Amino acid sequence: MRNDWATFGADLHLDLPGSRLRAGLMDALREAVRSGRLAPGSRLPSSRQLAADLGVARNTVADAYAELVAEGWLTARQGSGTRVARRAEPRPAPEPAEAPAPRAAPEGLAPGGTPWQPPSGQLARASRRRAPAPAYDLRSGTPDLASFPRAEWLKAYRRALTAAPNEAFGYGDPRGRAELRTALAEYLARARGVHARPERIVVCAGFAHGLMLLGQVLRARGARAVAVESYGIGMYPGLLRSAGLATPALPFDEHGTRVDGLGADTGAVLLTAAHQFPLGGALPPDRRAAVVDWARATGGLVLEDDYDGEFRYDRQPVGALQGLDPERVVYLGTASKSLAPGLRLAWMVLPEGLVDEVATAKGGVVDWMCGTTDQLAFAEFLASGAHDRHVRAMRLHYRHRRDQLVAALAAHAPGVRVGGIAAGLHAVLTLPPGTEQAALRSAAWQGLAVQGLDRFRHPDAPHSLEGLVVGYGTPPDSAWQGALQTLCRVLEGVGEEAAPAPSERLDP
Repeated sequence: MRNDWATFGADLHLDLPGSRLRAGLMDALREAVRSGRLAPGSRLPSSRQLAADLGVARNTVADAYAELVAEGWLTARQGSGTRVARRAEPRPAPEPAEAPAPRAAPEGLAPGGTPWQPPSGQLARASRRRAPAPAYDLRSGTPDLASFPRAEWLKAYRRALTAAPNEAFGYGDPRGRAELRTALAEYLARARGVHARPERIVVCAGFAHGLMLLGQVLRARGARAVAVESYGIGMYPGLLRSAGLATPALPFDEHGTRVDGLGADTGAVLLTAAHQFPLGGALPPDRRAAVVDWARATGGLVLEDDYDGEFRYDRQPVGALQGLDPERVVYLGTASKSLAPGLRLAWMVLPEGLVDEVATAKGGVVDWMCGTTDQLAFAEFLASGAHDRHVRAMRLHYRHRRDQLVAALAAHAPGVRVGGIAAGLHAVLTLPPGTEQAALRSAAWQGLAVQGLDRFRHPDAPHSLEGLVVGYGTPPDSAWQGALQTLCRVLEGVGEEAAPAPSERLDP
């Protein structure tokens, strides 16, 4: 059965069994309504759209919709589509686990710690002496900024600004505007399988800001360490260390990050569970369950970085880890990959016992407020369906680029193994031992900006991998072909003696 997960319609995360498709779809929809993930009045994708997303016959979806309408779960009207019935009431949320009482910060540590220090005069002068900009940029971490939906964003901005009450331009709630938190709760429940309520969401100015706040709260509670993945963005462990927390590296194997070594002395663990950055792949189901069991047994927390969860191509969507236990998992997401990092919009979905502490740290210690007008515009952008349409269009755009990358390397550098491409905005090109630095020097000489795997390695992780991390979402269309050709020139002849079979080139 063909599963094309970059298709059409509003995103809708459902957990379906392998068989009994119609009954399984009905059970999944009932559970989504019963649990409150699909709020009363929410519009569902059309039967054609959902059938294409799930890779099933349209009649299967149409029959399931019709039966759920007859049962009273859904309503269907000409011109209005299929919606969740207004009278459907969500199941009461489970009682939250008792959170430990906040503790005073240790002597010598400011409440929440110091996130970072400004550069010294010498470092500041050095930062101004930058090398010339490269001709082509394939660094990871940035979407195609030229594809930002300016016209739709402007429409949302105008509508939001026109409807904004006067009090919206004051200091406001440190958790963020209620309009955005409400829109986010609906979107995250529908598209990412997150158990979210507006009162549990805190809006922040980027993922790093959210992680900094969590580090402050964890340290104030008495935590001493947050475990991190062996490969990831180095700035994030640095922020945690600035809060006074140790950041031990978790081991990894061919299946991804191992969580069996977590102990009771670790206060939290930071994971990119849906699509590991930068190696790719999703955390296997048994390890997802194991890390949640660890958190329940020890009172620890899982900090889930949903790095680029909206973008998947060849596999069934992987729902958020937070859905397994909303009281032990903190979900963090941003608009940086789906729209643009310059918006500085991110969010945390928190266990109930953490909300007040994080809101206090944001409003009372750091006082980083996200722009009200951008929050209101993003809320309108989500509610109008413009965000769904943009994400669907960009999925097809990035998938096309990924396919071009794989085809070009197969033709010009067949010895290079391409992995981590079932989702996300980057690929990992595995290189033979001893060739990563030579490839980076060649790329720099030819005017190509690209990153090596070693750049993302935790200092305590073994030197076991060599390769390049290629951000195929970064260049504008005008520069894409030139960047791809330059990359192929850099890699021609690399690893030809150990070329993998074609079937091995598309790792999940």
